[in-house]
Amino acid sequence: MDKKILTVAIIGCGGRGKVYGNYMSKQPDKFKVVALCDVVQAKLNYSANIFSVEKENCFLDEKEFFKEKRADLLVISTHDRQHVRQAKIALKLGYHILLEKPISPNEDELHELLAEQRKYDKVVLVCHVLRYSPTFNKVKELLDSGVIGDLRLIESIEQVSWWHQAHSFVRGNSRNEALQSSMIMQKCCHDLDLIQNYAGAKCKSVYSIGDLSYFNKEHKPENTPDNCGTCRLKLTCPYSAEYSYITRWKEKGSPENQWPFNFLTNDYPLTEEKLRHAYENGPYGRCVFSCDNDVVDNQHVSMLFENGVKATLTMTAFTAGHGRIMTFHGTLGEIKFYGDDRPDAVHLLVFGKEPIVFNVDDIVSGGTGYDHGGGDFMLCQQLYDMINGNAQATTSLEASIESHLIAIAAEKSRKTGKVVEITHK
Repeated sequence: MDKKILTVAIIGCGGRGKVYGNYMSKQPDKFKVVALCDVVQAKLNYSANIFSVEKENCFLDEKEFFKEKRADLLVISTHDRQHVRQAKIALKLGYHILLEKPISPNEDELHELLAEQRKYDKVVLVCHVLRYSPTFNKVKELLDSGVIGDLRLIESIEQVSWWHQAHSFVRGNSRNEALQSSMIMQKCCHDLDLIQNYAGAKCKSVYSIGDLSYFNKEHKPENTPDNCGTCRLKLTCPYSAEYSYITRWKEKGSPENQWPFNFLTNDYPLTEEKLRHAYENGPYGRCVFSCDNDVVDNQHVSMLFENGVKATLTMTAFTAGHGRIMTFHGTLGEIKFYGDDRPDAVHLLVFGKEPIVFNVDDIVSGGTGYDHGGGDFMLCQQLYDMINGNAQATTSLEASIESHLIAIAAEKSRKTGKVVEITHK
C-alpha cells in the first residue's frame, strides 16, 4: 500500500479510545478520525468535538455503525467481552484493527479471531502498549545482549494500588468477572505479555493462588451505610468516595476531564458539585464493602516456560504506589526494573562489577511526556508503518494470544488448586 493518510473509526469513545484518537489526531499527516460509535451520547459528543467528526458519522447504534466500512482502520476500545464479536465483523468489512486488550477471556474466541484474521489478511494490532515503551525495551535489549548470562528466573510484582483497586475493580466496570474478565486477565495481561516476551519462549505450565480477601461484607465497619455520602467515616476511610473523587481531584489540580474522575459523570467540565452529586447518587459512591465485585484483590502466579525459564507474578491491591517492579536473575548478573514512575528505571548488576543505572529521561527521547513511557505514541507509529507494509508487528494477534493463554490457565489453576498445562494450537 502506498503511504497515505489513514482514515480512522473508533468504537468505544471512553478512556482508551480517546487516548488513541488523541495521538492520531496529533499526526494529521498520518491519521484522520472520521467516524465514531459509542452507546453514551455525551461521550460521543465530546469525542466528535475534539476530533472534528461530522454528526452524520457519529453512531449510538452499533448495528447502524457496522452497516458499512467507514474508514481504513478501526480502533476497538469497548468492553472485553465485545472485542472478538466486533473484530470479526470489522475484518469481514475490510478494516485493519487496533484492538484494546484483553482480547477475550475465552480461549475458543481467541483462536476463532486468529483464524478470521488469517482469512482476511488484515492487520490486527493488540494494545499491549508497554512492549513499545523505550524503558521496557531497554530491559529486553540488555537481556538479549547476554550481559547477565542465561536468564533463569523473572520476579514481577504488579502494584495495583489501593485507590485503583477500589475505583476500577470494586466499584467500577471491571469489578465482576461476568461483566469483563478475571482480575489476572484485566489488570495483568500487560505483565504476562511482558514476562512471556522477556522469557523468550511459550509458557508450559502455570500454578496460581489468590482470592478476594478484603473488599467484601465481612470487613464492613459496623453501623455504616452502603453509600459513602452519608457515612460517618467518609472523611477518615481511605476508600471513601469523598477522598477518592473530591480530595484527590483537588490534589490533581481540579482537571476538567481526567481519568478516573471522568468515569463518574459525562457532564464536562468536571466540578466539585458535579462529582459529589455523581458519587452520592451513582455506583462510584458505593461502600467498597457493599459492592457486587467478585474479582480477586491479590493473586500469585508461578510459570514454567518451554526453555526452562521460570517466572513469578504477584498482583496485589494493597500498595501505596502503582506500577511494576521486575527482577531478572541471570547466570552472570541481575537486572532490576522499576516501572513505577521512578527516574532510575533500570539497574544493571553484573556480578563482580559496579552497578550501572539507566534513567528514564536518558532512555525516552524527549523525556516522559507520553502515556506508558512513550508506549502509546510508539504503538501508533508502528501501526501506521505496518499498514503501509514497512514494519513487522510487535504485538500481533498471534503473539498476544500467548499472554491470554497464561491468564486463562492461571485462573483455572486458582479455582482448582492444580497445576495447569498449556496446550498451544
